[in-house]
Amino acid sequence: MKLVLAVVLSMCVAHALADCDALQRFKVKHQWAEAFGSAHHRLDFGLKLWNNIFKDYSDLRGLFKRVNGENTYSPEFEAHAQRVLSGLDMTISLLDDQEALTAQLAHLKSQHAERNIKTDYYGVFVNELLAVLPDYLGTKLDFKAWSECLGVITGGMHS
Repeated sequence: MKLVLAVVLSMCVAHALADCDALQRFKVKHQWAEAFGSAHHRLDFGLKLWNNIFKDYSDLRGLFKRVNGENTYSPEFEAHAQRVLSGLDMTISLLDDQEALTAQLAHLKSQHAERNIKTDYYGVFVNELLAVLPDYLGTKLDFKAWSECLGVITGGMHS
């Protein structure tokens, strides 16, 4: 059964990657490297993203009790923010490696299923990410490329 699910997920990713073409994948990978940066810059990026999420969707804060979501500046939440964005970082880096991307998305899908993350929450994350990225990329942001490639990622996590 796992093999069948892996094949189906792989086919879904392959189909979705058609919506995130090679140039878009290239742009997203390079723009992400610039926006996410390195070292402490990554922590700043994560805090900005999560604080925006909780400002716009305060009811979601309760999902993060395990990581002290009431205080985004706590070491527990900062570590969580970095785990999430490191997972996104890895996934973005795999956009041009279908087999590895499929495996990564299957892994993320199972992690999110265990935590009963609703499909709607992926849209919240994507919308807030797209709202934060211009602060780091300015007019270089290719919104269409990001929208389509994030669609591949989130589609693989809940398909």
